Amino acid sequence: MTDLGMVLEVFLFINLLVALLKVTRGPTHADRMLAALLFGTTGVALLLLLAHTEGEPALVDIALALAVLAVIAGAAFAQRAWRGKWEGNEHS
Repeated sequence: MTDLGMVLEVFLFINLLVALLKVTRGPTHADRMLAALLFGTTGVALLLLLAHTEGEPALVDIALALAVLAVIAGAAFAQRAWRGKWEGNEHS
């Protein structure tokens, strides 16, 4: 593994930790969902980088599955928010 690959992996891992912190702290549902989508996107990037540097093609399949799950979660959140399911219930 090259030094650049290691630096990028550490940077992406730190980004994942920050996103996880934001998911747990909120303050609104929209903030938590955006952080979860950031978590998914960063996870995909990290898995693709690891697949390239380690030569593990199975990680590409896992990254694809994670990307599809992030899209489905974002669409489900948008549909639920559009219908107003969280009106007046901002902090639960």
